[in-house]
Amino acid sequence: MSDSYLFTPRPVTALTIRGDERQFPVNRIFCVGRSYQAHAAEMGDKIDKTTQEPFYFIKDLNAIQVSGTDLPYPPGTEDLHYEMEWVVAIDQPGFEVDESTAESMIFGYACGLDMTRRDLQQKGKDKRRPWDLGKNFEGGAIITDLVPKSVTGVLERGRIELRVNGETKQSADISDLIWSPAELVMHLSKYYHLQPGDLIYTGTPEGVGPVVKGDRIEGSVEAVGSISLNIV
Repeated sequence: MSDSYLFTPRPVTALTIRGDERQFPVNRIFCVGRSYQAHAAEMGDKIDKTTQEPFYFIKDLNAIQVSGTDLPYPPGTEDLHYEMEWVVAIDQPGFEVDESTAESMIFGYACGLDMTRRDLQQKGKDKRRPWDLGKNFEGGAIITDLVPKSVTGVLERGRIELRVNGETKQSADISDLIWSPAELVMHLSKYYHLQPGDLIYTGTPEGVGPVVKGDRIEGSVEAVGSISLNIV
C-alpha cells in the first residue's frame, strides 16, 4: 500500500462487456423517477411531457451489485421493493448536447434492478426530505453485463418484465418510456458534465411491489438480457 493514503482506496467498480475482454469502469449512477406513465399513476402522479421535465436521484458505487448474487435484506426497512429497469451506459463526455449527440454518447445497455426501501422513501416524501435512505444503500443497484449498442442497434422497443418466484409482476415495453434514452442524456447534460462510465437507470414500469427473505427475482429486457437476485 502506498504511503500516500491513510487507508486503501476502494477498487475500481467495473462491469463486464459482452463479447469484449475489456471492462467498463463505472463513474456515476443516475436514476430516473417516474418515467413510465402507468408507474407514475400507481405512485399517485401523472406526467405531462409538454410541461414537465425528468427528475433524478443518484446512487453511489457501493450500490452496484452484479446479477445472480444474493442481497441481504437491507437494514432499517420493512418494505423492500423491486423495480425492473433498462440501463443505459455512456462512454463519451458531453455537456449541453443535442439529441443526436446524446444518442452517439450511448455505448450500450444492461438490465438493472433499482431496489427501494419504500417505507423510508415514503417517510422522506411525507416530510419533504431527500430520498437517499430509501434509494441509496449497499447492493441496491443490481446490474448485468453490458451489451454494446453496436451489437443491438439503437433500441426503441422490446419487452421489459420482472417475476418474483416465477410469478410475473411487471410487464411492459421500453417504447412506453416517456423520455427516450437520448432525451434523458440530453436533459442530464444541461445540469452535469456527463463522463464516460456514467450509467442511467431509465425508470421502472408499473407493478412494483415488496419482496421478503427467500424470494427470487428474475427479470429481462428484450435484446439486452436477463437479471436475477436472491433476497436472503
